[in-house]
Amino acid sequence: MKIEQLMSSPPVTIDMDDTLEQVRNLFLELKFHHLLVVRHGVLRGVLSDRDLLKSVSHRVGTAAETRSDLDTLKRRVHQIMVRDPVSLAPEDTVRDAVRLFNEHGVSCLPVVDDRNRPVGIVSWRDIMARLAA
Repeated sequence: MKIEQLMSSPPVTIDMDDTLEQVRNLFLELKFHHLLVVRHGVLRGVLSDRDLLKSVSHRVGTAAETRSDLDTLKRRVHQIMVRDPVSLAPEDTVRDAVRLFNEHGVSCLPVVDDRNRPVGIVSWRDIMARLAA
């Protein structure tokens, strides 16, 4: 099976200079686990909800919150994103995706065109869901 039959498309993208507060709001609104980071439409990185959780103070939104805690939300995506992520082409297969998941220990793979522009995203959960159907 080709990845283009399985990928989520179009992918939600963010810019390298977006703040972590903007990204946090997107994650809360969209219920996604991964966002693709682009610069001028070209894939530059991936940011996961786990990356965000590790980078924002755990006191944000609590009674113990301080100005320093809030400042963690002002950081920029490029400061915490995974750079140069491994990716797939739409014509790659599920077998190719499984190999990359196993080799690189990632939980999502961006799907890009021949100019490295994101056209989709696939997670290991997408593959498991398809296998279970």
